[in-house]
Amino acid sequence: MSTSLNIAAIRHDFPILNEMVNGKQLVYFDNAATTQKPRLVLDAISGYYEHYNANIHRGIHHLAEKATSAFELSRKRLQAFLNAPSPEEVIFTYGTTDGINLVAQTYGRRFLKEGDEVIISTMEHHSNIVPWQMLCEENGCILKVIPINEEGELLMDEYEKLLTERTKLVSVVHVSNTLGTINPVKEIISKAHAAGAKVLLDGAQASSHLGIDVQDLDCDFYALSLHKIYGPTGMGILFGKRELLDAMPPYRGGGEMIKEVTFEKTTYNELPYKFEAGTPNIADVVAAKYALDYVDQLGKPAIAAYENELRKYATEAVQEIGGLRIVGQAKEKVSVLSFVIDGIHHQDIGVLLDQQGIAVRTGHHCTQPLMNRFNITGTTRASFAVYNTIDEIDLFIQGLHKVKRMLG
Repeated sequence: MSTSLNIAAIRHDFPILNEMVNGKQLVYFDNAATTQKPRLVLDAISGYYEHYNANIHRGIHHLAEKATSAFELSRKRLQAFLNAPSPEEVIFTYGTTDGINLVAQTYGRRFLKEGDEVIISTMEHHSNIVPWQMLCEENGCILKVIPINEEGELLMDEYEKLLTERTKLVSVVHVSNTLGTINPVKEIISKAHAAGAKVLLDGAQASSHLGIDVQDLDCDFYALSLHKIYGPTGMGILFGKRELLDAMPPYRGGGEMIKEVTFEKTTYNELPYKFEAGTPNIADVVAAKYALDYVDQLGKPAIAAYENELRKYATEAVQEIGGLRIVGQAKEKVSVLSFVIDGIHHQDIGVLLDQQGIAVRTGHHCTQPLMNRFNITGTTRASFAVYNTIDEIDLFIQGLHKVKRMLG
C-alpha cells in the first residue's frame, strides 16, 4: 500500500500496541470508540502533574501562571483546529455529549418553545437524540427525524420536506459512528439557515478523519471529543457563534463562571468562562494540544488517505466470508466497517476475535433507532486508525474465517 507515512515509526509512538491479549499481540480495531494515545500525549499529562500542577486563572504564583498559560494555549490550538473566529468561541466540555447537552439545556431552554421543531436524523448517536427528547418533553417542542436509504445515506429530499417555519434547530451527526457515512453537512446547514433554523453538528467521529472549518461550514455549533483524536478522555469542546453564546444563559453555577457574587445577585463572567464552572480537567486540556500537534505533524490528509485505503482493503476482504453483509455502504465514508454474519450473534463474533487478540466493537453502538431501521439488533464494527496495518486486517480476516468455521 502506497503512503507517505512511516507506519512502523507511527506504531512505535503508541506504547499500548505492544500489549499482549490472550497471548497474541493486540490488534486494535475499536478506534471509533476511542483512539489510542501517542507517547507525547501521555508525557504531557504526566508532565503537568509532575512539574506545574496548580489550579488555573486564580493564582499569581509561578505554577498557577504556567498551568494557566498551558491551558489557554490549548484553547488557541483548538481554535485553529476548527478555524473558529476567536478563542472565546471555544468552550471546554467533558466531551461531545456534554457539549450537545449544554446547547439543549441553554439555547434550547431559552429560545425554543411549545410547537417549535427540532430535526435530527435516523443515524444519530443516543447523545444527539436523548437531550432533544428531554427538551421536547419539557417544553412541548416537536422532534422530527430525517430518514435514510439502504446504503445508510440521508434522504435529502425528505429533509427538505421536514423544514418548516417552525424549525428552530437542526442537530445532525457529521459522520456516523456506526456506518461511517459522511453527511452532506454544508447542504444541511445552508437549507436550515434558509428556513431560519440554527444548526449543531456532532463532530465526534468527523474530527479525527476530516478537516473541520466551522467558518466554511457556517454551522452555529460544533461539538467534539478529544479522545477520538488521539487525545485524552473526559475532554471535549463546543464551538458556538459568539452572538449565540452571548445570548445563552450559563449551564452550571460555581467558581470561574462569575464576575461578582452577592446574596442578592450574581453577575456572570464573559465568554468562554461563563460556561466553564469549577476546576476544569486541566491536565487533559493541556495534553489536547499535543494530540493535535501530532495529527498536524503527520498531516490529516495523509492520515485520511491511508485510513481510507485500509477501509477499502478490509471491505473487499470481508466479502470472502460467507453470509457476511456490510451495514452502511455510503458513497462517502470514513474508516468504519460494520457488518453482520447470518446465523452468528455479533457478541459471539467479538468474543472469539478477542480470544485472538483482536479488539472490535459489537452491539448497537448507541444507535438503537438506526439498528431498528435495518431490522437488526447490532453489528460487529471494525474501525481503523493511522497506526493500523494491512497485516492486522489479514489477521482479522483469518479470525473471521475461524469464527465462521466454529459458529457458522
